[in-house]
Amino acid sequence: MSGHSKWATIKHKKGAQDKARGKLFAKLIRQVEVAAREGGGDINANASLRTMYAKAREASVPLDTIERAIKRGTGELEGVKYEAVSYEGYAAGGVAIIVECLTDNRNRTGPDVRTIFSKNGGSMAEPGAVAWQFERKGVLLLPRTSDEDELMLTAADAGAEDLVDVGDSWQILCPTQALNTLRDTLEGAGYKVTSAELSMVPASTILLDDEIEARKVLRLVDALEDLDDVQNVYANFDISDAILELVEA
Repeated sequence: MSGHSKWATIKHKKGAQDKARGKLFAKLIRQVEVAAREGGGDINANASLRTMYAKAREASVPLDTIERAIKRGTGELEGVKYEAVSYEGYAAGGVAIIVECLTDNRNRTGPDVRTIFSKNGGSMAEPGAVAWQFERKGVLLLPRTSDEDELMLTAADAGAEDLVDVGDSWQILCPTQALNTLRDTLEGAGYKVTSAELSMVPASTILLDDEIEARKVLRLVDALEDLDDVQNVYANFDISDAILELVEA
């Protein structure tokens, strides 16, 4: 599996920014609710709910807020009914983008997403035009303080498929069903897991080595992630270290 390196780091940093803006809470609560509705309220029997529960707790979402979301999902409490819908498109430079949403009104969400694409130099695509370039995987991030060989041996025994250097972190890829087991194994072995989530990983990436083009892509991604209905944005780009420094400055 190639690519998905700088982008993984950017998304992790973006998550911290979302938390500071208070955007992340609402998105995580919505994900918890939908996971409970689709697979039941028992986090031990519902792997998706367990993953969302862990993400919400890591983001410091209050426990009672999470529990209410689970009860809304299972029907014990009344609440808005959300459905999952995804959109596909292209950004500058031919970068492929998948936008995953949870919405209570498709007639609002679809036009909102289309407007963001058009205003930021992108274009919507037909369903399936982009998705074939991605595969859903479990993705974990760990600090680079860990020894690579020991970490890979421990991770491989628990189902890991690949270990990637993403600057100040190690990124581990695994099958979706192995995510929770892998995380438990690593933490049990004393490793600190800074992030563990299901993600759409690109089979290959487009390197953005032009600052203007990179800024266009990142503006589009930021605008999409700012929409309340948008839960995840995945893209198949990577950015050179030199350009990333310019953009982050």
